[in-house]
Amino acid sequence: MSRRGRAKEETRLQGRLEALGKARELAQGVLPETALEDVLGVLERARSRRALSADHTVVGFFGATGSGKSTLFNAVNGAEIATAAARRPTTSEPLASVWGADGSEPLLDWLDVRARHLAEPVDGFADEDTGLILLDLPDFDSTRTANREIVERLVGMVDVLVWVLDPQKYADAAVHNGFLAPLASHGAVTLVVLNQVDRLPASDVGPVLESLRGILARDGLGRVQVLAASALTGAGVDGVRAAIRRVVSQREALSLRLSADVTKAAAQLEEASGRGEAAGVRSGTVARLADELATAANVPLVADAVSASYRIESTRRTGWPVTRWLIRFRPDPLRRLNLRRNARAEVNRTSLPPAGAPERARSDAAVRQFADAASDGAPGPWQATIRAAARQGRDRLPDALDQAIAGADLAADRKSWWWGAFNVVQWLALLAAVAGLGWLGVLAGLGYLQLPVPQVPRVEGWPLPTLLIAGGAALGILLAVTAKFISAGVAKRRGARARKRLNAAVAEVADRLVVEPVEAEVRRLAAFNAALRAAAG
Repeated sequence: MSRRGRAKEETRLQGRLEALGKARELAQGVLPETALEDVLGVLERARSRRALSADHTVVGFFGATGSGKSTLFNAVNGAEIATAAARRPTTSEPLASVWGADGSEPLLDWLDVRARHLAEPVDGFADEDTGLILLDLPDFDSTRTANREIVERLVGMVDVLVWVLDPQKYADAAVHNGFLAPLASHGAVTLVVLNQVDRLPASDVGPVLESLRGILARDGLGRVQVLAASALTGAGVDGVRAAIRRVVSQREALSLRLSADVTKAAAQLEEASGRGEAAGVRSGTVARLADELATAANVPLVADAVSASYRIESTRRTGWPVTRWLIRFRPDPLRRLNLRRNARAEVNRTSLPPAGAPERARSDAAVRQFADAASDGAPGPWQATIRAAARQGRDRLPDALDQAIAGADLAADRKSWWWGAFNVVQWLALLAAVAGLGWLGVLAGLGYLQLPVPQVPRVEGWPLPTLLIAGGAALGILLAVTAKFISAGVAKRRGARARKRLNAAVAEVADRLVVEPVEAEVRRLAAFNAALRAAAG
């Protein structure tokens, strides 16, 4: 690969790593910690490996006991390096064969490989300029726990994996289920060598290789290169060298390995999360939630109280003065609910009936239905998170709704212009009636005292004092009845406006405590899925 191509691949890999890190952060508190820890391990290994020598390719030889792995390792090296390793303090340590010592030390320190051998050049395979590190590793099926731990650790760290199998145990479930199948995404940096083919009749080599390829295909590694070799006779060793040389010369094994790690980690996150997008918050579900909460918060009761309060105040100001004083004995509904006052809502509460079991059940059901609708289609863990977000503000709803109602502008103290006009006319009518009564009273007094009684003016034959009394009383009653009809219409409109304002206040509370937390979780799921797609490439 050209330098420009490698730079482009590095940029793409960096973007995928960042996307994987973002997906992990978004999944905090939603997905199991074990899945997130595995992803963190991939990110940390990628960061560490990219900070070390990019001029070296680390190739690990993995195999079971008796597979001839060390013998093949020696054959590829062209020297008995692994035999010398038997004299080391412990045979459980990995052994490194290095071509190109400069820059390899920090990388080998990170791999925790202490046994190191500076290999001699091998014509057509490797020299000091190649930048190749071959690792001979302990048997993965060793009875020693420490050996298996070393293998499992380095399986996740080397750039290229060479699996050495033998004709007797090439189908062993331990290697396929424990290592190869979980690394199905790493086919681009995996080689499989069927060693010890000298033990097979020549006619059986082809069928055994086909059988091995079939098993690998079931493992998800159908495109992996499968080679036949005999470390004992040297057959196929040059093919193994050529395959390794090809991977090393392209200088992309590191990027391919890390890309495969990211792909696998993204797949594990997707498996832990599940697929799907949440239906999200819709205007219809928000409106239903607000309506249910408004009913549970007694908004209709308050709206009716606004109407009733206006009618009472209207009667007190425009009713017949002779009887309007009786209205004072009727309590103001808004005062009874502690809603007619000028104090700040933050320091006041209403006197509405406290939410009982039916109201709480109605609120809970409304919140639950809203959350279910918003989380529809989301994977299981995210559905639970979205529903939990809706429930987290549920305990604060009663107090918040009460405060919202207490702070709503109900226009309860707003006067109507027609009150003054009706009131003036009412008093004029009453004065006319009182004047007529007074006039007749004076005339009666004069007659009682046997004094001359002046002639009373008449209108169409009717005495003017009588007309004043009758007209004043009739006008007062007519105005009172008319005011009743007018106030009923205005009260209805004021109640409707109050209900609208109260519903808006309730909707604001619902947005703050229920809708916005749910929307945040829905957006988090969408961002997680987008990051996961970017990480998966």
